[in-house]
Amino acid sequence: MEWHSSKMNTSNCSNTCSPEAQHTSLAVILCLVYLLGLLLNGFSLWVFTCRIHKWDSGAVLQFNLALSDAIITPLTPLMAAYFIMDSNWSFGPFVCQLKIAVLSVHFNGSVIFLTLISIHRYMTVVHFNRSSLMKRKTFVKKLCAGIWCFLIIIGIVYGWLLPVTTEENHKQCLSIHQGTLTDAYFVINFVTLFFWCILPLTISVFCYSRIASSVSRININSTQGQSAKTKSLRMIGICLVIFGLCFLPLNVVRTLGVVMKKYHPERCRVLLQVETAYYACYILAGINCCLDPLIYFFGSRNFIKAFRSSLRVLGVKRSAENKNESETLDQIVNRNVILTVP
Repeated sequence: MEWHSSKMNTSNCSNTCSPEAQHTSLAVILCLVYLLGLLLNGFSLWVFTCRIHKWDSGAVLQFNLALSDAIITPLTPLMAAYFIMDSNWSFGPFVCQLKIAVLSVHFNGSVIFLTLISIHRYMTVVHFNRSSLMKRKTFVKKLCAGIWCFLIIIGIVYGWLLPVTTEENHKQCLSIHQGTLTDAYFVINFVTLFFWCILPLTISVFCYSRIASSVSRININSTQGQSAKTKSLRMIGICLVIFGLCFLPLNVVRTLGVVMKKYHPERCRVLLQVETAYYACYILAGINCCLDPLIYFFGSRNFIKAFRSSLRVLGVKRSAENKNESETLDQIVNRNVILTVP
């Protein structure tokens, strides 16, 4: 949820907080982060759709993650304008509801597809010799379609529950200053905290800890095998960094903010400090759009090959490569590499 900063109203004996414009640098940084995310994810989507002709179940999940990251970018200028226009929403109630719905789809979609990628990698690496629905492309396609329907419904519900309100002659959209929506924000926050943060983070930590344990016990003597092992460990690190750096702080600070607003609305100075921390976390959350493409690079051999061929198509020169492409960890495991159990 997007909050807008406030100032101490010294003329009011109740010490309430009122909306005010944000510093221009906040809007600039926000636009730069999401613009970089658009470029990276736009290029990734182009690689998936135009350069990779045969998808597996992992590529389907990665494509949907890139799509969920890219959809927020068209609304970023409106969010930046809201920051610098005295926190006064001037784009109408429908655009506000659209913004809330898209933000919900973006953040929730990113978390869901990141979690599904962790489950997919867990089934592929740890249980490589077992059949699983997550390894079947047809099932994963249907699963992703169902998830998009679910995300859209949730976004529409959020947009309906959180309309534009007028606070001290300011039209507020998705703002902590909407006093009449304090209870709604409180409930929605804790639902979001559990289902879109704690639960996915727990699942991902479990999956990647098991993957890291399996990878560390693999006997690999070839240079290509060592490269695949390193890439897999790097992908594990990137996924956990995305959860820990991008999503966890945002949820923790937002929770602190809604609790303060509900139970201590008169403590304006503390709310201002929490809001400042929230904006920093909000920008960190946007960085996940820039980090997610690294998952495609480390997690898919087809993406790496398509990426390199795309660079050649775009006229980028590169040094001569070894004809033998590095194998992914999935292929090494599937070729019955011997696990050394301590």
